[in-house]
Amino acid sequence: MSILGRVADLFTAKTHRLLNALEDPNEVLDLSYEKMLSGLQETKAHLADVIAQQKSLERQIGAADHEIAGAEDDAATAVRAERDDLAKAALVHRRRAMDNRAMLEQALNAILPQIAKLTDYQQRLQERIEKFRAQKESMKAGYAAAQAQVKAQQSLTGIGERLGGVAETYQRAEDRMLATRDKADAMDSMIEQGIVNDPLDKRSSAEKELAALRDKHAVDDDLAALKAQIGPKVIGSSTSAGNLPKPDGDTKS
Repeated sequence: MSILGRVADLFTAKTHRLLNALEDPNEVLDLSYEKMLSGLQETKAHLADVIAQQKSLERQIGAADHEIAGAEDDAATAVRAERDDLAKAALVHRRRAMDNRAMLEQALNAILPQIAKLTDYQQRLQERIEKFRAQKESMKAGYAAAQAQVKAQQSLTGIGERLGGVAETYQRAEDRMLATRDKADAMDSMIEQGIVNDPLDKRSSAEKELAALRDKHAVDDDLAALKAQIGPKVIGSSTSAGNLPKPDGDTKS
């Protein structure tokens, strides 16, 4: 295949894809229905023209019949008056009127089948249009229902335009939250190790270590005082409720 042929095929394929994307089934159905209605109106217009010709021919045939009858009366009157010359003239007139009537009748007989065909075609076309209209409304209703179903499914699955980025947004938010938490843990670790100092705490590292030792010794002293206050009997004994020391004055076993 030549390069120009491939380019033409590619252009045709892209054009079809674009048309399919832009094409709305409802609009296509309505346009087809309007075209069928337009065709029906044209058929009715043609039928009206042919029927008008039929009426005109019938009117002219009636006038020819009237003319023939008048010529016959004139010929009879001339014969009774013994005017053969006038009788001949009337008969010539009658002959011409009869020839004219024959041509009119021939034209009428020629268009009568056309009228019958156009009438039948109009009826069949009108029936087809009514059937297509019912089908069109049914198809439009089905298409609307299918669209609603697709939108509902897209909303449920997050595929639609409005919810299409929900999963990605949630993942980004979760990653950012985890990163922030990791950063906070790292800052706590750095503060505990003394790598990062509290800007409001003006003590040196040595002073901080001494304060920590003092706090440790103070806690140890508090623990020793608590043990001394409770007494040696409790120290090392079971912590169950039955072995706890009884209040003073209670000598019952």
